Amino acid sequence: MTFQAGPIPLPDESHSHALAARLAPLLRPGDTLLLSGQIGAGKSFFARALIRARTGNPDEEVPSPTFTLVQSYETPGAEIWHCDLYRLSDPFELVELGLEEAMGRAICLIEWPDRMGDMAPADALSLAFEARPEGHLLTVSGPAAWRERLEPLLG
Repeated sequence: MTFQAGPIPLPDESHSHALAARLAPLLRPGDTLLLSGQIGAGKSFFARALIRARTGNPDEEVPSPTFTLVQSYETPGAEIWHCDLYRLSDPFELVELGLEEAMGRAICLIEWPDRMGDMAPADALSLAFEARPEGHLLTVSGPAAWRERLEPLLG
């Protein structure tokens, strides 16, 4: 059984930032978030805002992992892996990067999850971003177990 919420309007960056800040404390080690959407849809901005909220440092340097594929951060209660798989050529590279292991113990934020093939965890939360001229939209979906955890966030 799955659930879906949205589309949630994100008319500007402040709305995206606020949503990421409210989601950050709800996450636990082993959680994987799959961030999909076209270039410019807000995936990286959302990931940066979530990481900064989780670290408690609004000035935390959060570079894009576009070329390194993975950046990791120590945060209270869990390590965060921020992955950008846009340049990934083969899903087997995920094993070499250690992502498969990280998904079991860290909070993983994965941009371009379509590059994972069948390696995406079944219990992952999907965040689908859509860029629109009048503001972005976000649709959240995942296994039913996420519904209760996200109740404070999605209402």
